[in-house]
Amino acid sequence: MKKRAQLKTSQKEMLRQLPGVDHLLELADRDVLLNTVPRSVLTRSIRTVLENLRKAIVDTGAEIDATLLTDTAVLEKVQEAAGRAMAPNLQPLVNATGIVIHTNLGRSLLAAEAVENLVRIAGRYSNLEFDLDKGKRGSRYSIVEELICEITGAEAAIAVNNNAGAVLLALNTLARGKKVIVSRGELVEIGGSFRIPDVMAQSGGIMVEVGTTNRTHLKDYENAVDEQTALLLKVHKSNYSIVGFTREVTLQELVALGAIRGIPVMEDLGSGTFIDFSRYGLAKEPTVQDSLASGLDVVTFSGDKLLGGTQAGFILGKPEIMDRIKQNPITRALRIDKLTLAALETTLRLYRDEKRAVAAIPTLRMITEPVQAIEKKALRLKAMLEKIDTDRMQIDLVRQTSKAGGGSLPLLELPSRGLAITITGMSANRIESFLRRYTPPIIARIKEDRIIVDPRTIQEDELAIIEEAFRHLLSKDKP
Repeated sequence: MKKRAQLKTSQKEMLRQLPGVDHLLELADRDVLLNTVPRSVLTRSIRTVLENLRKAIVDTGAEIDATLLTDTAVLEKVQEAAGRAMAPNLQPLVNATGIVIHTNLGRSLLAAEAVENLVRIAGRYSNLEFDLDKGKRGSRYSIVEELICEITGAEAAIAVNNNAGAVLLALNTLARGKKVIVSRGELVEIGGSFRIPDVMAQSGGIMVEVGTTNRTHLKDYENAVDEQTALLLKVHKSNYSIVGFTREVTLQELVALGAIRGIPVMEDLGSGTFIDFSRYGLAKEPTVQDSLASGLDVVTFSGDKLLGGTQAGFILGKPEIMDRIKQNPITRALRIDKLTLAALETTLRLYRDEKRAVAAIPTLRMITEPVQAIEKKALRLKAMLEKIDTDRMQIDLVRQTSKAGGGSLPLLELPSRGLAITITGMSANRIESFLRRYTPPIIARIKEDRIIVDPRTIQEDELAIIEEAFRHLLSKDKP
C-alpha cells in the first residue's frame, strides 16, 4: 500500500487502463486462437500477462506506450503466453553442433524402422508379458534376450533401464557385502556426476582400489584377492583416455586370474558397440563380442550410445550368473517398458546385417560418413543460404572436426566440413539466441564470433529448416 501511494498520477492512470480478467476471458471466448485453450490455462496466462504489465508500470520511471494497454495488445500477449503454456516441453530440434551422440540433445536418433514399430506398439495392446504359444504369463525380457545373444554370442542376457542400473544390479547381485577389486585408473565418472565409486556404494559392494591412476599391474590384483573377494571388475574408459607412461591389465589377464582364484570377472563397457569401427577407417573400439570372447562372466553396456537405440542397459553373461541377476528384486525397479522394448528390438534386428545397420541406424551412419559426403551437404546448404542475402551474410566453408559424443570414443576426431556464418550488424550471440529460440530450435556453436554449423549431424530434411530460419532472421532485422 505504501508503494502504491507513492505512484505517479500517470502510473495510477495506466493501472486503471488495464483490462480485467473477466473482460479478457470474454474476449478470449470470441478469439479463434484462444477459444480452444483450457480455461485453467487461459486464466493463468491472463493473470501472468496482467501481473507483468502491472510490474512494468510500477517499476519503470517512464510512461508506457498507451497502445500496449489496449484490449487488442493485451490479448496478443495472452495468445503468446497461452501458446507457450500449451506447447510441449519436450520438442524436436536441429542438432548443428557436429556432436553425434549429444547427451543434452537426446543422444542417439532411432532408425526409421524402430520409430515405426514404436508407434505401432504404442497404440495397441501387446504381448509384453504374455506367451502366445503357451497361452499364459510370459517375461518381457524374452523379447530381446534371444536377439542380443544371437548378435553377440552371449549365453544369456537381460535389458534394464540404463547402463548405470545394469552396473548397479550386477554388483548388488554378485558382491553385496563383499569386496570388488578395480583399478584406480578406471574409477570413471559418467554424465551428471555419477561415479563408479558411488554406484559401488549403493550396490552394497566394498570397493578395493588397486594400482595407480596411470599404471596398474596384474600383481596388484593378485595381492588384493582374499576370501572376501567376490568380483574382479574392469571398467572401459569410454569417455576419457590416459596416455603416456601407462599400464593396464588386459581383460584376458583378469579372466585368467579369475579362473585360477575362482572369482567371476565383470566388465563395464559403458558405450558398448557391435561394430568394429576400424573397418571404417576409425579408431579401434572394443566390441561386446570381443569382451565375451575373452571368457569373462558378465559385461554391461548402454543401448542409446554407440548402439544407436533407446536408453537401456544390457547385462550379458554366463547363465548361472544371469539367473541370479534376473531373480534380484531390484530388477523390477530397473525394468524397461514396452515402448523401449519395441524400439530396441527393431534396432537389434538391424544388426543381423552390419551393412544394413550402418546405413539405417543414424548414429552409425553419421559416425562413419566420409568427409567428402559432409562437404557436399555443406556446399548444398551454403548455396541455399546465399540465395537469401549475400550483401549482409558471409558464409565460408571451413575445415573442422566432429565428435562421437555421449562419453564415447574420447580420442576420435571425425574430419568434417562446416559453415562459418556472420551477418553484418549482428553478433554471433544474437544469431545463436535467435536460432535456439526458433521453431524448431536450431542448436549451433560459436567460434571466433562466427556461427559454426556442422552438417554431419544435420538430417537431410533439416537443411530447409535452417534456410527458412535465416530467411526469417534477416527479414525481421532489415537495415
